[in-house]
Amino acid sequence: MAARRRPGSTTVKPPDGRLRQSQVVSTFGPGAMVDLVSDAVLIGGLDYWGLDGSEVLVQEPRLREAIAWQFQHLKWPLSRDQPFRKPPAGNERDAKQTNGIQVLEFPRWFVCQNPKCRALVRPSSLARTNTEYRHHCLGGDGKGERAVPVRFVVACRRGHLADIEWVSWVHSGAKCAAPQLRLDEGASGDFSDIEAACSGCNTKRRLIELTMKERALQCSGERPWLGPEGWEKCEEKQRFLIRTASNGYFSQSTSVISIPQPMTLRERVRSQWKILEHATADTLPAFLTVPDVRTAVGSASVHEVLEAIAEERTAKVEESPELRTAEWLQFMSCPLERPGELPVDRKDFFWARKTARAKNLPPIIDQVIIGRRLREVQAQIGFTRLDARSPDLQGRYDLNVELAPLSLQRDWVPVTEIQGEGILLTLNEKLLHEWETSSALKPRREVLFSAWERWREITKSTYPFPGLRFYALHALSHLLMNQLSLDCGYPASAIHERLYCAPHDSAVPMAGVLLMTGTTGAEGTLGGLVEEGKRLGSHLRHAWESARLCSNDPVCAHHEPSALDDRHLEGAACHGCLFMPECSCERFNQYLDRALIVPTLGHEGLALLGAPWWT
Repeated sequence: MAARRRPGSTTVKPPDGRLRQSQVVSTFGPGAMVDLVSDAVLIGGLDYWGLDGSEVLVQEPRLREAIAWQFQHLKWPLSRDQPFRKPPAGNERDAKQTNGIQVLEFPRWFVCQNPKCRALVRPSSLARTNTEYRHHCLGGDGKGERAVPVRFVVACRRGHLADIEWVSWVHSGAKCAAPQLRLDEGASGDFSDIEAACSGCNTKRRLIELTMKERALQCSGERPWLGPEGWEKCEEKQRFLIRTASNGYFSQSTSVISIPQPMTLRERVRSQWKILEHATADTLPAFLTVPDVRTAVGSASVHEVLEAIAEERTAKVEESPELRTAEWLQFMSCPLERPGELPVDRKDFFWARKTARAKNLPPIIDQVIIGRRLREVQAQIGFTRLDARSPDLQGRYDLNVELAPLSLQRDWVPVTEIQGEGILLTLNEKLLHEWETSSALKPRREVLFSAWERWREITKSTYPFPGLRFYALHALSHLLMNQLSLDCGYPASAIHERLYCAPHDSAVPMAGVLLMTGTTGAEGTLGGLVEEGKRLGSHLRHAWESARLCSNDPVCAHHEPSALDDRHLEGAACHGCLFMPECSCERFNQYLDRALIVPTLGHEGLALLGAPWWT
């Protein structure tokens, strides 16, 4: 992380915070609020990232094609040949604007920690001492009392973020000759006990009023992470937000598993775009005499090359490439593992083999595929606030969802690479289809579907119901991740899932769970997870036994997703059985139902793994 930007300040402070590159692409990307040791900051947009020429460019054609259609819809620029860069590394010894990531001091209101004072002030009224702000108030010592950033801000569904206009809000828009604000918090910490007051005119308002929808104020359209030019008009209403709340930032990321595939003619033309950009039917034969161009286009005819150039000029993109189907077919085509076989070429980014079927696997398990070398590239394309938006079964985002932009000028997006290993568990399509269409599951499907419809009405999502197949795959994935974290030495947060799901009547039916681990910046892992794949029957047995009874049963088992709470996308699921760290789950711990996998209290006849198979 680079130096902070303070409004009206030209000085640069050494960095006082660190983030991993993978965190910048996921949890703490542009526009995210971050608490440091002594400060609260807002991660700057890509326009404020230091680029000194040392940043790492990443090439992944499938990923670019996957996001190009959405960038075209949003009318955002996206580079043809350099669309992906890793976040820049900071320099702790020489922090400046040309390295690392700049952050903005936010919120811009502070609260004095003297119980007798509790002044609510701007930083211009405070003194900076070492790493802290100090407020020189009555009753304090000579050094002043420590002041901390206020905990409350306002945001809207379009991603806008702003400080609460405390002076205007406390006075309900009226003028005060000498406003002197304070923020008093009661013993309970409840919003009804928090009061903002003005000592100048004895006006008071309770903070709970900000949580009332009927009193919500018009959004100001402020986007401070984009700089002064980031303001825009907004017709949404502001929502009260605690600065550190988990719904303050939802990164919208798209990822692919790198698989070997020949480059298309258009991709090869794009690699020589600086030469071919202005080519015509008359000049193209001359350009084809350039060795690099001739090598790139290969045996393609002049007419085919001209067509590819025309498509590239108009930025014509496919509506949506089927990301996960391509990966699924690559996994399904891999050969059977041979004893002692290991990857030879260190440059291989994909190396997977099918394992011989173990005797202790349940009948529903079709194949176990181990990937000793896998490369996942994840790109952040935008973010939302207040509500998370999940992708569809292929990893595509709804075009109707308005994402907050990462920059105003940049034509690239940040990415992270994960080099690791994984286990792909596939289910028997025939047995799975018989299970999901059985009459015993019809009542459960109706319950989950009605709850999902209620969620869709609230979120205005246009995606179809994913089906019981997806709920079951997701629940099975979480059960296995929990069990593997106990046996293979990896913590639960180090294992993440990738779900392959497509209905039985689709062109390529899919039903599989890829559990993967890896570290950004590393060349791989030590093979611990892959070796556990050969003992998957034992892990499934232990997971089955432990999941039958949750520590929160019967409350967990009898949870109704159609209830009045906001858990419309979970059946029998909670932190005691299925919930995983957010970095491990693709769906924010939603679309889960333990009753679909193991016999659960009150739902004994629904389970995909209904009876013990090892007896």
